[in-house]
Parts: sequence; structure tokens; C-alpha cells
Amino acid sequence: MGVRHADGALLAVDAGNSKTDVALVGPDGAVLGAARGGGFQPQRTGVRSAVDGLAELVERAVAGAGAAGPGPLPYAARVQACLANCDLPVEEERLTAEIAARGWGREAVVANDTFALLRAGLPDGGEPVGVAVVCGAGINCSGLGPGGRTARFPALGRFSGDRGGGTDLGEEALWWAARAADGRGGPTALADALPARFGLDGMPALIEALHLGAVAAERRHELVPVLFAVAAAGDPVARGIVDRLAEEVATMAAVALGRLGLLVAARVPVVLGGRVLAARHPLLHEQLVALLA
Repeated sequence: MGVRHADGALLAVDAGNSKTDVALVGPDGAVLGAARGGGFQPQRTGVRSAVDGLAELVERAVAGAGAAGPGPLPYAARVQACLANCDLPVEEERLTAEIAARGWGREAVVANDTFALLRAGLPDGGEPVGVAVVCGAGINCSGLGPGGRTARFPALGRFSGDRGGGTDLGEEALWWAARAADGRGGPTALADALPARFGLDGMPALIEALHLGAVAAERRHELVPVLFAVAAAGDPVARGIVDRLAEEVATMAAVALGRLGLLVAARVPVVLGGRVLAARHPLLHEQLVALLA
């Protein structure tokens, strides 16, 4: 017989493009059980299938809370799910309905995963006010203003105006490297460094490997550390890509602050997260600090 944790417990879900964390948290804030799994991409797998993936992690987290099994529903008084690819109101509605139907909590609240980052960076107590920018596989930004007002972006890709994120950085680096190799663009050390990452002897070999699947598309994120290393060594093309990312992150934050009427405030937290920003690459981080200031 499983142990019942519903009274006062919170089931917290933080699902990104590349990884998902689920935790069952007690009324005193203690983590009772936790589980980690892969990314959350309902736009590719469908809402039901994506939430099925969450269900496996929820059961592991609950079982890890000292229970012999998942136990009876509900597991918690509240489910708070902050999810990547929950960008539009219709997506929020569909995901909320699907998660609520699972019965994990007596109530279910769903929001974009940028709000989890924002909460993590804001102080406890008082009205939550600030802006968060996440740059991992993709890029997104959200903000909270006085009275609970929010600022959001669609963050659906290039066609919704996005620039940045690990996927975009890898594509941009490949574009410049390919053109340098075949003469359509100026020289850049990326043309040698990117194929070398995969043990290949030049861009033609890397282009072929990516096209035919010898190097899986999912491995393109491995190009991002190479890009930053080449930029740090002074390559102007690589530095230009990093500079544009810094400008984009600062622009997103500034626009969100402006929408919330916070640009004239004395001090407003701007929280940076996601693997690209959390790595604190000096070339990027120092620019961001200066631009945001």
C-alpha cells in the first residue's frame, strides 16, 4: 500500500526541451522524492504522449518518497507544472486539461518553464516582480509586473521572431563555416573547428555526415561549446555570433521590462538561465552584464 502525501504536498514539474525534473515537495519545503528524464516536446509528440512521459517521472518521484508504490491519487494538493513549449494560451489550456485529468493533484496549474526560472531567481516574500530569459536549446523570456501583470513572447522559432538558443547558434555557426569552406563567405576558424569536433577533416565531410545522418541532428548542440571556444580565441565571425546573442538576450529583457513599466524602476531582477547562459562564458556573460546595466 502506498503512502499518501496529498495533504499539503506540492508536485512540481520543470520540463525543458532537453530535460525534465519532477519533485514531490512536502509542506515544509522538503523534497520527498524526485526524478529526472528527457525533454518535453508536445508540439512533436502530441499532448497526450508528452504527458505520458511526465507520468513515468511522477510515479518515480512519488515512489521515491518512501512509498512502496505510487499509492492512491491524488499524490499532492497541487500540481505546478512549468513546461517548455507551452507558449500560446491554447497550448496552456490543452496541457492544463490533460494534466488535471491525470488526477495527480487536487488542482493543476500550468505555465511556461520561464516562470520556473523567474521564481528560482526572485527573493522569497513580497510581490514577485522581475524578468527571466532562458537560453538553452531555444530562447524565451517572461516577466511579472505589479499586480500580477505578465509579459510573454511566442518563442516558436525563427518565424515568430526568435534568434538565439543552442539550436540556432549551432545552425549559424554551420552556415558561416560552410560558406567559408566553399568560398561564398570570408574565412573563419569555425570551418576547421566544427568538423574536428566529430573527427572529420573538413566542412564537406561534416555537411555530408549531417545530411546522411552519420552525425545525428541531435548532436548539433555539441557545436555550441566549439563556437564559444573559437570566439574566445578571437575569431571575428564566431565573436559576431556571440555578440548578436548577447544583444538578443538584452533586447528581450528590455522589451519585457518596458511592457511591464519597469524600465524606470530603481532595481529590477533579471534572471538568466538555460544551459547556454548558465555556462557563464566570459565573452557572453560580461557583455550581458554591461548591456543589461
